[in-house]
Amino acid sequence: MFHRTITALSAAMVLTAGIANAESTKVSFALDWKFEGPSAAYFAAIDNGHFEAAGLEVEVTAGQGSLDAIPKVATGAFPVGFADINSLVKFLDQNPSAPVTAVMMVYDKPPFAIVGRKSLGVEAPKDLEGKVLGAPPPDGAWAQFPAFAEAAGIDTSKVTVEPVGFPTREPMLAEGKVAAVTGFSFSSYLNLARLGVDEADISTILMADHGLELYGNAIIVNMEYAQENPDTIKAFLAAVAAGWKDVAADPASGAAAVVARNPAADAALEQRRLELCLEANVLTDYVMENGFGGIDDARMDKALEQLAKNYEFQNPANSALYFDASYLPDGLFSLK
Repeated sequence: MFHRTITALSAAMVLTAGIANAESTKVSFALDWKFEGPSAAYFAAIDNGHFEAAGLEVEVTAGQGSLDAIPKVATGAFPVGFADINSLVKFLDQNPSAPVTAVMMVYDKPPFAIVGRKSLGVEAPKDLEGKVLGAPPPDGAWAQFPAFAEAAGIDTSKVTVEPVGFPTREPMLAEGKVAAVTGFSFSSYLNLARLGVDEADISTILMADHGLELYGNAIIVNMEYAQENPDTIKAFLAAVAAGWKDVAADPASGAAAVVARNPAADAALEQRRLELCLEANVLTDYVMENGFGGIDDARMDKALEQLAKNYEFQNPANSALYFDASYLPDGLFSLK
């Protein structure tokens, strides 16, 4: 498998080298969130010349949440974006004619998590029973809680849910007003640490480690643009994979690339955030064995079944509507 991924990456490099001989193509890329550690790979692809070698001039734009990039790409305002595939599934169910789909999986495990404090009795999923869980109503992790609870065997009737705001979520946990919160693993953990909570006291329960089969964030494309410009999309994905490989090998340089775009960011904090994201969400055992960028069809079918426990589909769910692997090379990409 490793040989296959190396061969695939070599083929992609040949492709991008060929495109680089042509005039640069401008591509606008919509992120899901502000410039933080997990966005480092895209800046590395710029700074280390991967997009340039692919004949691309890429502008990265910050976002405001998991849903933000989807309508931007669906309307054609941006040809490519970065978004939670579960949000994309719901969007396409409600807008079946929208020309948008995912083409590269980035977060093989989603960062949906329960973050608690051991001193407050939360270390495992069942520990939530008899406790107060703080959950922002619009939170992506909270949206998956019903399926997670069923998979993990949690009796939800024994969990007291306290609606909280995003700004107050971690402060309430730090003050002991709730025993745990829903959130993204790499963000809530570091927010707690910044508030002075001893890291040894923080428990991160990644939903994907306790029966939740959902995937996380993916590169999405406007399908009309992709069909008209397939080589551009293939070259873009190859450059993104190279960027992720760079920051996996040198997270400090990735954090520096983030700070260069967001001077208010703390380099050490963003490096930690990037490292947590790499370890838990990107460099999974599956990705290291099978390659980066694709999905497992059987797992995706199971993920859709679990998503149906949180969301009532208006139309039949079909994984082919939400992920198109045709822009990926055989064997995917290697991040080794």
